[in-house]
Amino acid sequence: MGKKVLITELTPFIEEEWKTLEKYATVRLAKGVTEDDLLTEVKEVDVILVVYTKITKRIMESAPRLKGIVRYGIGVDNVDVRAATEMGIYVANVPDYCIRTVAEYTFALLLALARKIILADRTVKSASWKIWTQQPAELMGVDLEGKVLGLIGMGNIGSAVAIRAKAFGMKVIAYDPYLEKDKAELLGVELVDLDALLKNSDFVTIHVPLTSETQGMIGEQELRKMKNTAYLINTSRGPIVKEDALYEALKNKWIAGAALDVYEKEPPERDNPLFKLDNTVLTPHIAWYTEEALKRLKRSVAEEAIRILNGMPPKNLVNKDVLFLSKRA
Repeated sequence: MGKKVLITELTPFIEEEWKTLEKYATVRLAKGVTEDDLLTEVKEVDVILVVYTKITKRIMESAPRLKGIVRYGIGVDNVDVRAATEMGIYVANVPDYCIRTVAEYTFALLLALARKIILADRTVKSASWKIWTQQPAELMGVDLEGKVLGLIGMGNIGSAVAIRAKAFGMKVIAYDPYLEKDKAELLGVELVDLDALLKNSDFVTIHVPLTSETQGMIGEQELRKMKNTAYLINTSRGPIVKEDALYEALKNKWIAGAALDVYEKEPPERDNPLFKLDNTVLTPHIAWYTEEALKRLKRSVAEEAIRILNGMPPKNLVNKDVLFLSKRA
């Protein structure tokens, strides 16, 4: 019986990795992405390639041949990693395909907030100005030089954002309980606790994975600690920020504005109240989405799948404990 790869969702230019993988296995696209759909889809599958679909313990139990799960991206919060480890199944991600890409996008959102670029665009397109040389007060921005950027999380992406902030003359502080002080000092970043970061930052950017520890970590209590002139930017994972609290913070001017590329529920509901606010910049989870990053992602996903199909552990193994357990035959 030949080896089989299941791709859970369509991705742009999917034919690239499809052609590569067909040299090693039969490749097919799942007909549905609910748990019940996948229970039947995975019965003879050796490797699953997944974007956002949840890969649960029940799905893995229904796949006796499953040897690996490869996530298109960095976070693996949609995969039951513990269950995979217990069953001897590799879980791999692609942690390095979009580090600079997301850092650049984070800074693009920061600049859009600081200089009111979205509002300015709307003003010109609607021809709503009265006197061209008397710009409206709501379009007045702020300089970045001398402002304080607070990084929540200073891994690869957070560090790349810090480097860019320094180039703009910003002071950078960071909250990351897992970061060694020496690394922060090398980048000229001061480590502080979360309270100090929230109280002192002019811009707060989020760069942490979604875990039980980080889910909902930015809620009403945290938002009330921020300056009323401060901005929040999230290009990490939506559930890290409580959207109902953020809406209240933006509507009542606890903070000056927010830019989100990720949401508690994706796609967000069409009646999401954040859509009605002028002090938001909202984009559809595209911080990673460039031509170059997409090529790196697809190449890496295919390479990881091939390694697993050939009986080798993936290069970017998430659940390293699985190496010490017996693998599926």
